[in-house]
Order: sequence, then structure tokens, then C-alpha cells
Amino acid sequence: MQLVVGNIEDMSTDAIVTAAHSDLRPAPGISEAVFAAADREALTAACRRIGRCRIGHAVVTPSCGLPCRYIIHVAGAGWYSGKRAERLLFANCYLQALTKATALHCRSVALPLMFSGQYHLPREQAIHIVCQVVRHYEAVHPDLKIVLVLYTQGIYRLAHRISQKVCAEPADR
Repeated sequence: MQLVVGNIEDMSTDAIVTAAHSDLRPAPGISEAVFAAADREALTAACRRIGRCRIGHAVVTPSCGLPCRYIIHVAGAGWYSGKRAERLLFANCYLQALTKATALHCRSVALPLMFSGQYHLPREQAIHIVCQVVRHYEAVHPDLKIVLVLYTQGIYRLAHRISQKVCAEPADR
């Protein structure tokens, strides 16, 4: 996995991933940034055609003017202090996005750090989750280039530190 500082909507990978509400309307954060950078009318129409995305699942729309080919929308839920198996749900969200990218024959996919804003997942937890999911996914799908796009230099440094630790852990953990 490659870590970069930037905006997900600027990535020219085959697919980009965005956090979504189950009704696929723009939401504050990553989702709103993607809608704002894309042809909003076209993206809204594509989302309306799909209708809904179940929590923990992913749906795909065309890029609607962004430099990628596809936008993968992943619906998550809130964070409740980690007492309701949220880690598994959020891990599944990343897995669903990567599975969609593979099914679309993408060679590259850009992931944002999802759910650590509006959904209140603690940032360190979010980074640890995505690093673990990507590490295991890359072991099975080494040809998929996965880029984790981080919004600020500070988040990048935190992600770099955590990713180094996760990669040093035994694979069966």
C-alpha cells in the first residue's frame, strides 16, 4: 500500500472510494468533496439510479468527470465506543470496496481514511483497520495497486507510523 497526502477526488487511479450514506446522498466530508469535484448532476443521477447501498456494502458509479474510471461508494455506520463490533463492520467496508475494484478489473484503487470524521471512528483505529485489511488483501491480490490518500501531513505521519507497526505484526494476527 502506498500512502500519499492529497484529496481522493484528484486521484487518477482506476477507481476511488468514498464513504457514503445508505441513501447515496452527499454527506459532509469525503462524500461532499467527491460530489463537489465531479459533475454533481451526473453523479446524483447515477446514485439515484442505484437507489440505496446497504450498510457495510459498496456500489459503483461512473467517475462523472473525475480523473478515475469509477467511484466506489461504501456505506458505513456510526462508532459506538467499539462495543458493537464496529471494527468488523468498518473492516468489511474496506474489503467490499477492494472486492468491487477487483471485480471491475481495476489495476489501481485509491482509498481515503473513511469513517474517522462524521462517523466518529477514532483516527488511530481507522488507520489500523485499513492497514490490516489492505495487508491481507494485497497478499491475495498483489497486482492491485492500493493507495491510501490522507488529507493532511499530520494524518500521513500517523498512518506511516501505524502502517509500519501493522506490517511488522505476524500475518496470522
